[in-house]
Amino acid sequence: MDWDEARVRTTARPIGVGEDLSQLSIAELEHRIKALRDEIVRVEAEVAAKRRHEAAASALFKS
Repeated sequence: MDWDEARVRTTARPIGVGEDLSQLSIAELEHRIKALRDEIVRVEAEVAAKRRHEAAASALFKS
């Protein structure tokens, strides 16, 4: 195991887009990828819900 991988950060920081990644370990980068993928899924679900709501409202007013 590499020292970079053994390092543990005790405080979780919010992920910011465009941050410098050079000081992060491989484990931290992998965690970041998972968190970003989870966020994409969450945002896509919200977009889908809003589209369904918009379609329902549109259908109601067109009747």
